[in-house]
Amino acid sequence: MSPPPPTAALRTPLVAIAGNPNTGKTTLFNALTGARAKVGNYPGVTVERRSGTVTTKRGPIELVDIPGSYSIIARTGEEQIAFSALAGLGGPRPDAVVVCVDATHAARGAYLALQVQELGLRVVIALTLIDEAGAAAPDAKALGAELGCEVVPMVARHGVGIAELIAAIERALAAGPATAIQRWEPSPALSAALAPVRAALPDTWPGGDAIALWALQSLDTDDELRDIPESVRRVVAASALHGHAIDDEVIAARWRWLDAHVAPLVKRPPDRSRTLRVDRILLHRFAGFAIFVGIMVVVFMALFSWTAPAIDAIDDGFTWLRTTVHDALPDGFLGDFISDGVIAGVGSVLVFLPQILLLFLFIGLLEDCGYMARVAFLMDRVMKAMNLHGKAFVPMLSGYACAVPAILATRTMERQRDRLLTMLVVPLMTCSARLPIYTLIIGALFAGSGWTQSLLMVGMYGFSVATALAAAFILSRTIKPLKAKRLPFVIELPPYRLPSVRDVIRQMWDRTSMFLREAGTVILGCTIALWALLYFPRELPTGSPDYDAMIARAPTPELKQELGNEKAGALLRNSYGGRLGRAIEPAIAPLGFDWKIGVGIVGAFAAREVFISTMGVVYSVGADADEDNPRLRSAMTEEKRADGTPVYTPLVGLTLMIFFALACQCMSTLAVVKRETGGYKWPLFLFAYMTTLAWIVSFAVYQGGRLLGFS
Repeated sequence: MSPPPPTAALRTPLVAIAGNPNTGKTTLFNALTGARAKVGNYPGVTVERRSGTVTTKRGPIELVDIPGSYSIIARTGEEQIAFSALAGLGGPRPDAVVVCVDATHAARGAYLALQVQELGLRVVIALTLIDEAGAAAPDAKALGAELGCEVVPMVARHGVGIAELIAAIERALAAGPATAIQRWEPSPALSAALAPVRAALPDTWPGGDAIALWALQSLDTDDELRDIPESVRRVVAASALHGHAIDDEVIAARWRWLDAHVAPLVKRPPDRSRTLRVDRILLHRFAGFAIFVGIMVVVFMALFSWTAPAIDAIDDGFTWLRTTVHDALPDGFLGDFISDGVIAGVGSVLVFLPQILLLFLFIGLLEDCGYMARVAFLMDRVMKAMNLHGKAFVPMLSGYACAVPAILATRTMERQRDRLLTMLVVPLMTCSARLPIYTLIIGALFAGSGWTQSLLMVGMYGFSVATALAAAFILSRTIKPLKAKRLPFVIELPPYRLPSVRDVIRQMWDRTSMFLREAGTVILGCTIALWALLYFPRELPTGSPDYDAMIARAPTPELKQELGNEKAGALLRNSYGGRLGRAIEPAIAPLGFDWKIGVGIVGAFAAREVFISTMGVVYSVGADADEDNPRLRSAMTEEKRADGTPVYTPLVGLTLMIFFALACQCMSTLAVVKRETGGYKWPLFLFAYMTTLAWIVSFAVYQGGRLLGFS
């Protein structure tokens, strides 16, 4: 019997797909893998990892889509992912790399191919977008002869060149490992600087000048790179040459080679006249901004209004299911747990679906057609004053609908610092869940002309924008991880093209399903935990009447319902959540709040709008009370303190609205931030700083109002 083959021979070949952004890389990946693609995250970060298989004559080949990059130099977390995947740091090294080169910018795409070859990887060039390049596309055979690898011209969205590319990948794998190719000579000073860095590299890392050069160019005090050995950082920091000091030599040397060997293959520049004509309008200082505002209004209306029927349908469906299951099961813990804990928890996750799906659809369409880059360019002029990235505007606008999809939308930003800063201020935007609370308080405590009520509502929205921008300004100057200097804004404006609806829909569903798997499970667990907090110990306070006997003797259904509401209110007040509301009363009393408002605040942590139904139970109106319920409004306005003064006054109402405008009363938001940042540090910081801010500002408003003579 022959010995078993070595493990390496049994491993499925791994092929990485690399390339600059906007080169059709993801479209090519989708065309190769089809429905066999899997989407997840790289370990420890929220950068998407897309992998899949393609069947060839050799057997299955695993493909991995690497984040788009112009260079393997890495100073951000996303750029590090691309480099690590190519170099094999923390994972298997690719057996071959398909580098997507835009036929309209052949030299720029070939620059990345040169760096991949310097790593000692076998390369196949996918010459994409040849339909857009037309006569400007370089000759594939001539380009392949210069680069020393196969070049396959293709139009991935139409399937042109797919079979030829698969065949080229098979030949590259059959050729076996490649040797490093470097087409430029380092200076004596650079060679001397590379030697100690090369010696300091860990044994688990591949050696060679390419890795040492990467360290010299990438590591500095402002980088966001993870898991870099301290010994390597010390050697780089001590080097006379590192970072920008050697960029000129290395980058210029590569470009001299490209200018001499690749640039002559392009006989004419690509036709950009149509893109330039459109950009004269869309990037105009006034007209472009007006058009952008119009597009954002449509997006905002879609997220805020157009999804309302679907959200209501999901909410009504789960309400019906809860009621049906509760009625079918015997009274007691099991029925309450399944209906009010599990089913309500699943509903609290799925209710986000319409907004998340639509938001990712809009983002996908805007990115695919090339307009998202223009959005970032336009808004960067405004956002940079608050140290925010231009791309932060779309998540912040989406925050008006819901912070959950808005935080997920921060993935369009490349730099971790920019994503994190935006995540920390997005929850300050007035989301749709705050609207019912504002409606209840304004309607109950600010009775008068419609103008007064309308101005109050508009004022709360304006307050949220001002607070979010001020918070971004302050956080970016006081919190160390957010204080990294703002890099010069550099962005490629790709040509306009029709979006691939199939790719956009696939991306939309991939991101949504990732939310359901990862953040959704956390939200479900928090919902059940909060339900238990407001449910147990399921005992009436000492001295309570015998509600069950009273309900049994009640002559009318209306009286039975009223007594049932009173019993539910008594149970809630005696629950652990109710006791917590009483426990926090000394902390919220300076804001003008009593313990009943404290119970509402605890209940609102499930979702801000739950404050209304919780107050409905507290005041024995019923859990189905909404912001327009006259009995709830009446109960609130008639509530008195021990000294006979009203609990709810216009000043208390204004303070309560400000508290909800600033406090992070949303476990779903915290769950998504936890998922996006990979730990509990930042969601805890978010909760702490927003709650502290809410208390301080609310205290100032209430106590300041009293000093001015308001009640």
